[in-house]
Amino acid sequence: MVELFMQYLLWPLLKIIVVVLFLVLMVMAMTLAERKVIAHIQVRLGPMRVGWHGVLQPIADMVKLLMKEDIIPLKADRPVFILAPILVAIPAFLVFSVIPFGPEPFFIADINVGILFILAVSSIGVLAILLGGWSSNSKYPFMGGLRASAQMISYEVPMGLAIVSVLLMTKSLSLVSIVQWQQQSGWWLFAIQPVAFVIYYICGIAETNRCPFDLPEAENELVGGFHTEYSGIRFAFFFLAEYINMITISCLTVVLFLGGWLRPFPGISWLGFLDYVPPVVWFLLKTCFFLYLYLWIRGTFPRYRFDQLMGIGWKWFLPITLANIIGTAGALLFYYYR
Repeated sequence: MVELFMQYLLWPLLKIIVVVLFLVLMVMAMTLAERKVIAHIQVRLGPMRVGWHGVLQPIADMVKLLMKEDIIPLKADRPVFILAPILVAIPAFLVFSVIPFGPEPFFIADINVGILFILAVSSIGVLAILLGGWSSNSKYPFMGGLRASAQMISYEVPMGLAIVSVLLMTKSLSLVSIVQWQQQSGWWLFAIQPVAFVIYYICGIAETNRCPFDLPEAENELVGGFHTEYSGIRFAFFFLAEYINMITISCLTVVLFLGGWLRPFPGISWLGFLDYVPPVVWFLLKTCFFLYLYLWIRGTFPRYRFDQLMGIGWKWFLPITLANIIGTAGALLFYYYR
């Protein structure tokens, strides 16, 4: 009885607590890193006042958000307005229940439909953004919500098709099995599927509403977009979910295309000394690289017009991913039945 309690309740609960705390700390670190990286790109210093070189700025931001007045517009749909920030935050945390940070025991669960679970759960967040924009009963949030829904439809399709190419190669929907396939083959999938890799990451940026695809917020057009009428703790939920979704896309890119927790060049024996670095460290280093790309892209590229954003998704990414799937399937068919 004690063993069952430890295996099925206590141990998973401890993992969940660790993952949640890790995500909150990562979001705090990302807010500081973003302001510092963008500042250096623009030849500024960024936050410097709170703590040494501004390292305590995330704590000050968190305290400010928790202490600000929570305002609900008079004509807002109150129940939906209150529910939307919660609906956007819960799926952001929930997807990490199946993301492996390393081999056993560094993941909460390994289910055989892990990819489908993540795609299904993450879609709820976009619906919550639409609800938040609509329930505010204000034109700017409503326009932001409509843009978010259109953007989600346009980029979730090529994003899913890019993943299909990976599934054809690995023959599994389990994230752990995908990493193990890369370990056994000695190749990271970005080298075999470079087109799917590039399109998946770009679509991930669009799915998280980050620059240059941040049309649902677009401060110079929509003030703040879907979260214009939110303040205090409810705005903090939207803020938290956006950064956790960035971490999710980065983690999935690492798992699907960069070998997950595997060291670089796992098929080369003379690099075996790299195995002394813990697998979790390799995973975090790769993830931080893609998170840095988010910041670099924001500081480099201007925002697209909305018609350009739609055109890229439907006119370019969709046919390219379909062609990539056909090419991958044809190559596999030739390889197995030649």
